[in-house]
Amino acid sequence: MDLLKAAEQNTPKKPKKYPFYYKFFSLLSVVRGYNIVIIVIAQYLASIFIFAPEKSLRSILLDLDLYLIVLATICVVASGYIINNFYDVNKDKINKPQKTKLDSIVTQKTKLYIYFTLNFLGFVFAFFVSWKAALFFAVYIFLIWLYSHKLRLYPLVKLFSAATLALLPFFVIFVYYGNFSKIIFTHASFLFFILLIKELIKDLETLQGDIVSDYITIPIKYNERFTKMLITLIVFLTIPPILFLLRYPEIGLMKYYFYFSVLVLLIFLILLWKSNTKKDYMLLHTILKLLIIAGVFSLALLDTSVILKRLL
Repeated sequence: MDLLKAAEQNTPKKPKKYPFYYKFFSLLSVVRGYNIVIIVIAQYLASIFIFAPEKSLRSILLDLDLYLIVLATICVVASGYIINNFYDVNKDKINKPQKTKLDSIVTQKTKLYIYFTLNFLGFVFAFFVSWKAALFFAVYIFLIWLYSHKLRLYPLVKLFSAATLALLPFFVIFVYYGNFSKIIFTHASFLFFILLIKELIKDLETLQGDIVSDYITIPIKYNERFTKMLITLIVFLTIPPILFLLRYPEIGLMKYYFYFSVLVLLIFLILLWKSNTKKDYMLLHTILKLLIIAGVFSLALLDTSVILKRLL
């Protein structure tokens, strides 16, 4: 296979031997274990407070099908990070030199074997739930590969496909419970806009490596000023979903998260227009990550009485 041939070419003939725990932390870095933990927490919190609020905490936590869906998500998302790491290895040497050194402890060939294994396991876990779940994850696996191999070569397509792929782990939970509501769709649109902004900031952050690697992104094709204008527009597009959600008492104390989000995004915009170095964009990227993580944990504020009732 082409991928395996490429992996063999990029693997030293006599790779340096490392202790097992070095390889473990290297692989954890490649699959971005911290991101996967956040996704799992988000899936369960969304299940408890958004998609199935009428079910008991016990029934959700002991739901075998949900557990298998989460396992399938872990496998497929981890494999997605592996294949992205495989294709990004050259530009990451410039953009993330320290992380690249850690990631390279595990050879490219080994990463690919793990990639295929994780995809197979993800499909099997989903198949135990239903053939429809298996089909969903098969399509998800294909889309991640297509994004890594082709879609990311087209700036606008890359932007929207990356944000969409990041939302799909929540979409599968949404479909599993079949809970269709305006609040859910509006919340998803808010998250989608935040993910779009995050992708654009990443492009600004990795500008130097992308230029050297002949990798076309929106900042390279249209310049940094245009990218900042686009980010500003998307920030303002987050306001209508926030205003819509604040109209509903069902969001409970999570309304304070949205007030906080407006404040953070305004500060973010001020910092954005003052930013012109990689360090500046790394700070903005961190702010968005923390905003997303805060959003995940604030799901528990949708109805604080639910927490007490379910725990007692």
